[in-house]
Amino acid sequence: MDRRQGCAFWLKPAPPTAADGPAGEAKARLQAAYGEPHRRYHNLQHIADCLDELAAAPGLETEVRLRLAYAIWWHDAIYDPTRQDNEAASADLARRDLAALGESAETCAEIARLIALTAGHQVGGGDPIGALLVSIDLAILGRPPEAYDAYARDIRAEYAHVPDAFFRPGRADVLKRMLQASPLYPDLAYRTRLEDQARANLAREIAALS
Repeated sequence: MDRRQGCAFWLKPAPPTAADGPAGEAKARLQAAYGEPHRRYHNLQHIADCLDELAAAPGLETEVRLRLAYAIWWHDAIYDPTRQDNEAASADLARRDLAALGESAETCAEIARLIALTAGHQVGGGDPIGALLVSIDLAILGRPPEAYDAYARDIRAEYAHVPDAFFRPGRADVLKRMLQASPLYPDLAYRTRLEDQARANLAREIAALS
C-alpha cells in the first residue's frame, strides 16, 4: 500500500483482514499484545484514544501523520509493570517490525526515537512532532475528573502486585514529578486545552494518595 493508504490503515484500530498482507499481520500481533489480561489502561482502548487524538490534529503532512501513527501503535507494545525498560523494548520491537515491513532505516530510527520520548515525557526544543506525541500520550491527564479517576483505578489494577504501602508513595512521587514539568504538555494546543485540568487532576490524586 502507498503512504496515504498506509496512513489510513494505521489510523484505524479496526482489526485487519487477510487482504492487508504483512501490515495486517503486524497489526494483528499488536492487537494481541494490547489484549494481554494484565493490561487495564495500557490496552487497545488507549491506542484507539491516541489515534483519535492524532486524527483530529490539523495540518500534518501524510508522512508525519504516518510516523506518529506508527509510534502510537508500538509505544506500549511491550508492557510489563514489573520491568523498567518497556519503552526501550517497545522501540526495539518497532525498529525490527517496521524494517520487516520495508520502512527505511531513517523512518525506523525516528519511530524508535519518538517511542523513547514516552518514557519520561520530556521533549527538547525544536521537536514539534515529539511534542505532539508526548501530549497525545498524556491527554488522559487532562480529562474530566470522572475519566481521570477511572484511569487512576486502572493504573492501580495494573500494579496490583505492589502492596499499598509501596504503591501509594511511589505513585505520588511519579505524579509530583509530572507536576514539576513546566509545561506539562509540550504541544501548545494541548497545553491551552488540557494543562489546567491535568494539574488539578494530578494534585487531587496526590492528595488522595497521601
